[in-house]
Amino acid sequence: MLKHSGAFSSFSVNDLQQAKQFYQDKVGLDVAETAEGLELKVDSGPKVFLYPKPNHEPATFTVLNFVVDNVDDAVEQLTQKGIRFLQYEGEIGTDEKGIFRDKERGMAIAWFADPAGNIISVLQQ
Repeated sequence: MLKHSGAFSSFSVNDLQQAKQFYQDKVGLDVAETAEGLELKVDSGPKVFLYPKPNHEPATFTVLNFVVDNVDDAVEQLTQKGIRFLQYEGEIGTDEKGIFRDKERGMAIAWFADPAGNIISVLQQ
């Protein structure tokens, strides 16, 4: 039934203007304001909707993944725009750039947080 209905992702933020500036200026997305929140326009997929929530609490998991051709280049470009990448230890330990490299699966991923604390990633498959 829902297979042909269309879908989009959404998550909350605590400050729409701060989110707009971050996703537009630092991440480089087209951002549209709506009466209900913000729409992030990503070329390769459906829009992502951000809505305000006064008692927002960021998720403890990744809410949005960007697939990139080269994770090192993406991390470098985002770092130059002031984005700081998260550091993890243990099973998903990251290197000094904040990149986890899974050589068995041939993938690399790096995580960062938006101003509301939501976890975002850049992922090379």
